[in-house]
Amino acid sequence: MALECWRGRLAVSQVGRRTVQALLPVLAEWLRRRHGRLTYRMTQLLTGHGCFGAFLHRIGREEVPGCHHCNLDTVDTAEHTLQECPAWADERAALNICIGNDLSLPVLVHHMTNGEEAWRGVLTFCEAVISQKEAAEREREASPDAPIARRRRHGQRRRLYDLHLPLPNRPRPSDTGVSGGV
Repeated sequence: MALECWRGRLAVSQVGRRTVQALLPVLAEWLRRRHGRLTYRMTQLLTGHGCFGAFLHRIGREEVPGCHHCNLDTVDTAEHTLQECPAWADERAALNICIGNDLSLPVLVHHMTNGEEAWRGVLTFCEAVISQKEAAEREREASPDAPIARRRRHGQRRRLYDLHLPLPNRPRPSDTGVSGGV
């Protein structure tokens, strides 16, 4: 019964459509599998939220959504990284041996669900590729020529929160008459 409730909620969700559409057909199997744990980098690839130009552009961290690893005219998405970017051809070839040539997200999730070898193949791809993308992202953030929005943040919001100071451009709850309780 709980599984059907989840299916129903996911089916009407307006967020994470790409990931939801890949998981829904194999949701029961995904939940019952006895192998594999999601890692931070696997989650980036599955959700598209990570060191991808399109995502970074959407959240204001990149001026353009292009791929820094092959061609800035190509939009850098999780799909591009997984299926097309020539920078990751060797890693992709190893993944193709485990899964086959169709690396669309629904096929990837299906194989991950049904076999430990496929799971390990995806894990290896994600750890190798995403870690390199993260390192390149940190280099771009550290560049003195980087635009302000691109530069690495050093936790100002967290420090202000810890000190109980108002966040920039946001009044304290007490200033708005809103109580701090939940």
